[in-house]
Amino acid sequence: MAAFNEFQEEEFSTTVNGKTVLRILAQLKPHWRWVAGFLLCITLVSWLDSYFTFLNKEIIDRGVANKDVQAIIDIMIPYGALLLIQAVGVFSFIWLTGVLGERVRYDLRKKMFGHLQNLSLSYYNRTPVGWIFSRVNSDSDRVAELVTWGMLDTTWGIMNIITAGYFMIIINWRLALIVLAIIPVLVIVASWFQKKIIKEYREVRKVNSKITGAYSENITGVRVVKSLGREEANLREFSGLTGEMYRAGYRAAWLSALFLPVVQLITAVALSSIIWYGGVEAQFGGLTIGGIQAFIFYMTFMLFPIQEMARVYAELQHAVASGERIFSMVDAVPTVVDIPGAKDPGTLKGDIVFRDVHFAYDDAPEEAVLDNFNLEVKQGETIALVGPTGGGKSTIVNLICRFFEPVRGSISIGGTDYKQYTLHGIQSRIGVVLQTPHLFSGSIRENIRYGRLDATDEEIEVAAKLAGAHKFIEDLDGGYKAEVGEGGNLLSVGQKQLISLARAVLADPEIFVMDEATSSVDTLTESLIQQGMEVMMRDRTSFIIAHRLSTIKRADRILVIEKGEIAESGSHAELLRTGGHYFNLYTQQFREELTREQDPFQAQPKVAPAAAASAS
Repeated sequence: MAAFNEFQEEEFSTTVNGKTVLRILAQLKPHWRWVAGFLLCITLVSWLDSYFTFLNKEIIDRGVANKDVQAIIDIMIPYGALLLIQAVGVFSFIWLTGVLGERVRYDLRKKMFGHLQNLSLSYYNRTPVGWIFSRVNSDSDRVAELVTWGMLDTTWGIMNIITAGYFMIIINWRLALIVLAIIPVLVIVASWFQKKIIKEYREVRKVNSKITGAYSENITGVRVVKSLGREEANLREFSGLTGEMYRAGYRAAWLSALFLPVVQLITAVALSSIIWYGGVEAQFGGLTIGGIQAFIFYMTFMLFPIQEMARVYAELQHAVASGERIFSMVDAVPTVVDIPGAKDPGTLKGDIVFRDVHFAYDDAPEEAVLDNFNLEVKQGETIALVGPTGGGKSTIVNLICRFFEPVRGSISIGGTDYKQYTLHGIQSRIGVVLQTPHLFSGSIRENIRYGRLDATDEEIEVAAKLAGAHKFIEDLDGGYKAEVGEGGNLLSVGQKQLISLARAVLADPEIFVMDEATSSVDTLTESLIQQGMEVMMRDRTSFIIAHRLSTIKRADRILVIEKGEIAESGSHAELLRTGGHYFNLYTQQFREELTREQDPFQAQPKVAPAAAASAS
């Protein structure tokens, strides 16, 4: 959780960014027909509201005051017909608004999800998952609410003010000018509150991202939390985050709450002016009783929309802050992209050559992981990588998979710089089995089919048999239809590893990568994985990052990687004869395994520094 607090997102200014507002409104462009219908319905309903008040004035002045029943009937007939039209208009704009909101949410989430698929691995290395979840879920909701229901309330308010002003001018233009004069005052008040409110709402969104990340980390790592007794410490850290959010939210709510009374005070002054001036005019015959009542109603029509717009304005601050964060993610540029003219390689069969490769991660550009690194791997060769943590083993395979690219130097496959190939062309021909395999919610069959979506059930079972997974799958209730749970939590680590291996077998890659795939399984499962590995490595260029050295005895070459360099290179037998780092590492592990076999109930001995270092 403390690690999440170290993440610093982009800071935003404390004024409403007009560009951001325009980008938010641009989400409506693909649905302009719906927007047009929505605006037309609101305009119609707002005009009818004001017209009904005008008709009420006519009923009082022409009918009630003159005791003319026929005049009242003549007015009520169109009144009733217009009420039906208004009902249809109200239904239409509410329905259109609801549909429009769902479409905007769909578009935003689709755009964000699609962009996330294209971002490079480095983005995920530095960006907490909780921060991303917050953008996709709560922030997209807030933006969608602004451009639909927020726009509805704003449009309703503006149209009410315009139509009410129009009819007030018809009744008495002098009094109308008094009422309309308060609108600039309200604009000035709103602009002052705007700067105050948006600052606090941005702080709320910022802290909310941290809270979401803390939730995500603590739920996914609940076993570690409980095993280390970290509940109380995590609760204190979480309380600090929620305290920050409470204080920022309190200040924002206080300012928003103050905004409405100020608006009401200004409008109350205007309302009292109407009553006083209207009374004087009525006394001298310049304004009818119906006219005074109409003015009071029109003033109420203006007051309520102004209050609603004040609320929407406060939400605007929040939505703009959400929009800024959404667009900061959408605008993130992948660090690894296809160059102009890149083509599909057709095949990745061929020698792989690292030539003077220099690489450092973005968050520590001054700390080179590889510097002038050179390596040549023959087609079909199996290369094992061992060595201390941070030596560069995972970096080498990440570069081969083109999750990252060299800062300097080049990597070629089959004699061609792999930057000349498309990312999809390379990565679709590489199979990777990780130390902690990831399974998706669904059945075992669906997870294996993820390796090749058009595979038949028979092909899936063949792949599972080759990977050594078929037997345990058949023993499960439901067999291949058995659910794996979220992240595969209904299966053991070894079972997930075998399914992951079967998935790679089904994909039939030309280059195969195993990253610590047997470090967390028992010896029986390790044996099954090794059998599957032998199937995968046959006639393929393969790279194995290994903790258990027993899994790499048959590798064509074993490379000991230390500080970004190849410290030792050779076969298993050759490296044992040299008596170097690999020899020390292997003999240490051999002694530990022998001790466990002689006394299986004895606690596992402490790992020697050399052995511990190989666990990278």
